[in-house]
Amino acid sequence: MPAMPWDLNISAANLDLLSEKSRTAAKKEPAMDEAAFRLFYRETARPLFSYLLRVAGDRSVAEDLMQEAYCRLLAADLPAMHGTELKSYLFRIATNLMHDRWRRRKEDPLRENIIEMPGASPALDAKLEMRRAFAQLKPRERELLWLAYVEGSSHNEIAQCTGLGAASIRILLFRARRRLADLIRKGG
Repeated sequence: MPAMPWDLNISAANLDLLSEKSRTAAKKEPAMDEAAFRLFYRETARPLFSYLLRVAGDRSVAEDLMQEAYCRLLAADLPAMHGTELKSYLFRIATNLMHDRWRRRKEDPLRENIIEMPGASPALDAKLEMRRAFAQLKPRERELLWLAYVEGSSHNEIAQCTGLGAASIRILLFRARRRLADLIRKGG
């Protein structure tokens, strides 16, 4: 079984993952010490990786984006933030990196990587149907639904992560839910 990104041994050497470009731009102390980073990483790595994997649809892309998001967070000149604000900021960095990647490469945001398996159980069939429908959503819709219903983020937190206005999150979530429901109905 491959090592998961959050299973990596975090040491002082691993904290030095900043790219050469980031290192030259960051001629200062890291935004947090090693102990604080370890704790923050343990709390956020799994949810961030799940979010990136589901929205990007590619494990290697999700791993790259996750590493770059943490590197940029460490290189950033941040004001004092509490845990929720820092997590929202990390998700915002990762979301922006994902958008930049799609714009730069004009790549399909979600590959057709869903494996068709013979119906083993109704629960598995329902999961596959949900994944198929989720894959047909636009990237923004996937982001919103994932942050709201998997991460349990509030509308304000989603706005911070995505860069959208807090007032527009409610209607965008409503539309994304409606579109997902329509896709599930059509598939079934």
